[in-house]
Amino acid sequence: MTEDSLSGTDTVKTYRAGRLGRIVLDRPKQLNALDLTMAEGLARVLYAWRDDPGVQTVLLESATPRAFCAGGDLKALYQIIANQGAAAAQEAFSRAYKVMRVIAAYPKTTVSFLDGIAMGGGIGLGGHTRYRVVTERSVVAMPETSIGLTPDAGGSWLLSRAPGFSGLRLALTGNRMNGVGAVMTGFADRMVPSETLPDIAALLETRTAKDVFALIAPLPKVNVQELDACYDAPDIATVIRNLAERGGEEGQRDLLTLSNACPFSVVLSWEAWHRARQLKTRDAAFLQEEMLVSHLIRRADFTEGVRCRLIERDAQPAWAPATVRDVKREEIEACFQAYAT
Repeated sequence: MTEDSLSGTDTVKTYRAGRLGRIVLDRPKQLNALDLTMAEGLARVLYAWRDDPGVQTVLLESATPRAFCAGGDLKALYQIIANQGAAAAQEAFSRAYKVMRVIAAYPKTTVSFLDGIAMGGGIGLGGHTRYRVVTERSVVAMPETSIGLTPDAGGSWLLSRAPGFSGLRLALTGNRMNGVGAVMTGFADRMVPSETLPDIAALLETRTAKDVFALIAPLPKVNVQELDACYDAPDIATVIRNLAERGGEEGQRDLLTLSNACPFSVVLSWEAWHRARQLKTRDAAFLQEEMLVSHLIRRADFTEGVRCRLIERDAQPAWAPATVRDVKREEIEACFQAYAT
C-alpha cells in the first residue's frame, strides 16, 4: 500500500493498493468533525480518482476507532457566524454539501466503514456510498434538532425511506442507533466485527466490492417500529399526546428528549420528513435541506444550540419559541422558500 498526497491536507490521508483507493479521515482530536479544509481535501481526491483507471473502488474510513465522523465542525461554524455573518456560514454548508453530493453520485464503487461515531455530516460522507459497513462500535444518529437545525447532509432522504415511521422518530428525537439499528433503518448495509475491517479492505484490493460483500451475510430483520402508532399522527402535538398516553417507557424517554430539543426544529423536521417522502431523488432532498438550513442558521436557536451543547455545555438552552405550541405555521412554511437576502 502506497501513500500519496492528493488531498493536500494532513486531515485527509490517501493510499492506493491494487484496485483500491483508500481515503482516511485523520482529525482524531475533533472526532473527524468535517471542516472546510477536510471537505476540500476530500473533493480533490474524489475528482482525481474519478478519472483514474487504476482506481476501481474507493473506501472512506477513519484513522481512529472512536469515530468515522462525528458531524460538521459546528464550533467553527459558530465562529464564522460571529465573525463573518450567516451568509458566510451558508457558503460553508453549501461547500460541504457539494462534496457529499459528489460521493452520493460517484461513478465508481464506493465503500464506507462507519466504525465508531457517525452522525450528522458523518452520514453525509459515509451514508451515501454504495456499501456502508457498521460494527459493534458504531453509533449512528441525526441529532440536529438538539442544536436548532434539521436533519441534513442527505439524512432526510435516508430517514424518509426508513421502515414505517421509524425515520420520523429518529428525525425528531435524534435517537442514537447501534450497528443493528443502522442496518434495519437503511443507514447501513452490512454489520461486521470491527476486527475484520482490515481483512475486508485487503479483499477490496483485488476483488470487486460486489463479490466481497456477497461473502458477508445480511442481518436478520428486527423490529425498529416499536412506537409507530404514536408517530403516525396528523401533527407533532398529537405525537406528544400519544407518547404520553400510550408510549410506555420508550415513549417517556422520547418525551424527555423532545422536551430538550429545539421546538422550532422539531416542528420543521416533522414537516421536512413528510415532504421528503414525496421527493423523487436524493439530490432533491439535499436541495430541500440546504434551503431549510439557510433559514435556520439565521435564527438565534442555532447559535444558542451550539453554545449550549458544544461550547459552554450548560444544558440550559433558551429556545425561541420555547414550546412547539408557540411555533408559527407561517414561519415553518417560509423555510421551504429560498431565503430572501
